Amino acid sequence: MIQISRIGLAIAFSPTASAMLAEASHLVRHFHAQLILIHVGIRGGEEERRIYEMIGQTELVTSEVLIVWKKGEPVKEILKACKEEKIDLLLVGALKKENLVNHYLGTVARKIVHKADCSVLMITNPTLESRPLKNIVVNAEDSPFVEPAIYAACHWSLPAPDVWIHIVRELKLLGLALSANAQRTEEEYLQSKQNMLAEEKKIVEKILQRIPHDNLKINIKMLSGKSGFELARFAERKKADLLILGAPRRKFSFFSRLFPHDQEYIFNELPCNVLVVNPRKIS
Repeated sequence: MIQISRIGLAIAFSPTASAMLAEASHLVRHFHAQLILIHVGIRGGEEERRIYEMIGQTELVTSEVLIVWKKGEPVKEILKACKEEKIDLLLVGALKKENLVNHYLGTVARKIVHKADCSVLMITNPTLESRPLKNIVVNAEDSPFVEPAIYAACHWSLPAPDVWIHIVRELKLLGLALSANAQRTEEEYLQSKQNMLAEEKKIVEKILQRIPHDNLKINIKMLSGKSGFELARFAERKKADLLILGAPRRKFSFFSRLFPHDQEYIFNELPCNVLVVNPRKIS
């Protein structure tokens, strides 16, 4: 069950601040949640006035919004606030494409995703107006996080009968290579490939049996190749509004930037908004 009762927004006085707050407002209404604004920086009369002015431009009621003021290193203080305020979902602005410096040093959004104890929604192009979702892509790779990620995909935009949920799973190339080298005929190889596709599809179907998804349009898709790279390209081809991933298993080091983990391909060049599901908060 997806439970989001406290939504956090890391807010700064940037050109996209008002749009980020509007995005948060839409989600607060959708999930009937409370909003916690986290600002790392100076707190003064002018800063308070600007934040309350932005809140007044949304559908939010000022009394329903909690503002947390922090001083110090942004990533550390934002993560600290998430724990203190028991935030279920944190919204952060993210670069759609990182430059070379950001790739190796890491953006604030990327660092938060790797260390957060809650789910994180990375928003690449925030807008003031609410946009209906048409295509949601979810990664269904083998991991402890696959079922919460699929559950989140099926319940993120309810009720919305026009949404397509694309559940993507990798066809293991090693298995195909071994099959091809087993002195089989072309017909036997093709049959082996079809069997592998059917087996992978059954894995997803078994998960869906445990997740309510009536009246949702679901497409199960198998991809081959480097899974993170192919997943991002698939999301681009489908013009996805949201890509959902399970939270990383571990924190990444500098060397993982040189030899990228699958998810790093996605974080380097976000194809759309990305929701990283942390099963400790969404189950």
